[in-house]
Amino acid sequence: MSARPAVTRTPVTIVSRDPSAFKDTYGGAVGLVATGATLIRPETPSDTVLVTMHPIGGTGGLPVMRLFAEAGVHVLAADSRYRGVDNALIMEKVTLDLGAAVRHAREKLGYANVILLGWSGGGALSAFYQAEAEQPSITHTPAGDPLSLAEARLIPADGVILMAAHVSRHATLTEWLDASILDEQDPDRRDPALDLYGEAVRPPYDAAFLDRYRAAQEARNRRITAWVKDRLETLRRRGRPNDEFGFVVHGTMADPRWLDPAVDPNDRAPGVCYLGDPQVVNMSPIGLARFSTLRSWLSQWSLDDARADGPRCLSRVKAPVLVINNSADDACTPSHARRLYEAVAHGDRRFHEIAGATHYYQDQPELGAQAVGLVKTWLEDHGFRI
Repeated sequence: MSARPAVTRTPVTIVSRDPSAFKDTYGGAVGLVATGATLIRPETPSDTVLVTMHPIGGTGGLPVMRLFAEAGVHVLAADSRYRGVDNALIMEKVTLDLGAAVRHAREKLGYANVILLGWSGGGALSAFYQAEAEQPSITHTPAGDPLSLAEARLIPADGVILMAAHVSRHATLTEWLDASILDEQDPDRRDPALDLYGEAVRPPYDAAFLDRYRAAQEARNRRITAWVKDRLETLRRRGRPNDEFGFVVHGTMADPRWLDPAVDPNDRAPGVCYLGDPQVVNMSPIGLARFSTLRSWLSQWSLDDARADGPRCLSRVKAPVLVINNSADDACTPSHARRLYEAVAHGDRRFHEIAGATHYYQDQPELGAQAVGLVKTWLEDHGFRI
């Protein structure tokens, strides 16, 4: 057996200015943000680097990142300020963190070409970043706090790769939201006709049920949004505009797709999601965005207020786009990949599907290598030297 190519992993600290009036993450002085990153690279130099960031996840430990480096591709896997903790997450601030990583790659590390690699939840983030870097428009967060992405002078990337990506946090979290919960203060009060984990509902689900269920999910999202806005306005009337309030979002893994493989079908195994048994995850603290703040809800949950929408942002992007879908993905189902691809308004777009690949390529090095090969071909076709 031949030895694996040598790969170097170098820790990187990225310090940037933060225009926020107050901090929502622990540690450090007001006005500064220090985030961590890992430069994963082979021995050979390159003009091109993939910059990857997930709103809360650490992408540096993903199996595919080492596969990139072994294939000669440099990767800067950067963390946002919300690494591992999404209760106060503001997508506009994550975009600033991604901007700091792109600038560091270009100005400090000296890469001529910077490509965004948006894996999973990093897909919509990458699309949001690129849209705002090319055509800045945002001056405030959805809660109305001043935060100008135009003044941040975000550096546009040279291309965008979306791998195993979903369309957005707010759309995905709503598609996973338990539609049966009737009372946010008493989650045991449920509509049995919509309770995926109760006795009255069983897969397969017909189209009429799915329509009712999706409508109930969206209605619940908007009920919480109305309450959030009322609570924020109350704080402002009291003369406390920077105050916050934390709350629990009950039931965050109740998507019919996990129980009925005929809904948005692919090669995933039925009855499980990427976090395990969806019924357990539904009411467990492992659920994404289970704990939220008022401002965070509007930025990462609200269907009507969140801006980091993958398809909507991609329609504004002029850079070339590559979309890679995994056919056995149990987190990001195929309709999401198609919506991302079809949203690209220009002709320099490419779509590939990897048969049998799961969300993480865990224990699938040969399928991860296929993804890496597709990326390398795309980079070479666009003149990015690796």
